[in-house]
Amino acid sequence: MKQRERRPGQKKTSGPAGESRRDDRAGRSLKPVVRPAATRDTVRETAAAAVSRPLMVRSGGRPAERVPVILESLGAGDFHLIDSGDGQKLEQYGPYRIIRPEAQALWRPSLAPQIWEKVDAVFTGDTDEEGTGRWRFPKAALGETWPLNLLGVDFLGRFTSFRHVGVFPEQIVHWSWMKEQVEKAGRPLKVLNLFGYTGVASLVAAAAGAEVTHVDASKKAIGWARENQALGRMEKLPIRWICEDAMKFILREERRGSQYDIILTDPPKFGRGPNGEVWHLFEHLPLMLDVCREILSPKAVGLVLTAYSIRASFYSIHELMRETMRGAGGAVESGELVIREAGLDGKTPGRALSTSLFSRWVPQ
Repeated sequence: MKQRERRPGQKKTSGPAGESRRDDRAGRSLKPVVRPAATRDTVRETAAAAVSRPLMVRSGGRPAERVPVILESLGAGDFHLIDSGDGQKLEQYGPYRIIRPEAQALWRPSLAPQIWEKVDAVFTGDTDEEGTGRWRFPKAALGETWPLNLLGVDFLGRFTSFRHVGVFPEQIVHWSWMKEQVEKAGRPLKVLNLFGYTGVASLVAAAAGAEVTHVDASKKAIGWARENQALGRMEKLPIRWICEDAMKFILREERRGSQYDIILTDPPKFGRGPNGEVWHLFEHLPLMLDVCREILSPKAVGLVLTAYSIRASFYSIHELMRETMRGAGGAVESGELVIREAGLDGKTPGRALSTSLFSRWVPQ
């Protein structure tokens, strides 16, 4: 299913492959790409798949736990959070200073109003996570895309109608962890990136030496990811770009006996797949994690789940992950991803802005 609107023109992640994405994930699920409504047959097909593949009965002890864990980023490469407050955030993306809505910024801005006024782009209009809006350019009209770099990977930023810009920088902490695991493995790790959006994580993993399978239900997102690959002259890297419903894909991989060493999954709260498949996070997440466990290799180094825009405690996904990984040993660490304000210079720590929940199983 389509993944959240992170996507190139939009992306709403959807279940299987999410069709919606948060605003920035604090509202992060962008609007679903417009698709035909699900038919009764496609909904039945999705339901039938879930029924025919019941949850596994797990035995053994639950993994050790590390909670709460706060994974924090002060920014990296061409991104940092300058300031936040009054329901907005002021960000630096390469050469551009941008203002976007941020519901969790309940405090007042730290920097003077004059600084907030000197911006290149402001997102206005409907600020609901499922609503569309528009960009205002106070200084001069800007092109739709511009080049950015994170963790040594080049990609395109894009002004979308869902306030996203093509990357969710709080994920830098997961990408850095993954990059380190791949580089020190001493063998090519197989990475599965579910709801892969614009491919930045996939390119980071492949550049580090991994064999990557990138799954997203949005053709626009896949197209944007390929643009990013070409921008960085990374066409020869071992990446499979799969445009498909995420749940259907992993169920098929399970039947095939396919295995992966690292799985990243970033599902939306709600979404529809390319053929009308319906995804509801609270209904379908247990099965998705269960199948992901089955396709982890015997020498797997991690299963990472990120959840945005849900009314839940990180403990809900933490306990689900521990139950899913019963008997596997290792540990489950769960908590929140946060971005810390870094000031105008990108080096002056300020307040922490929470962006999402996460849970990560590691073998030790």
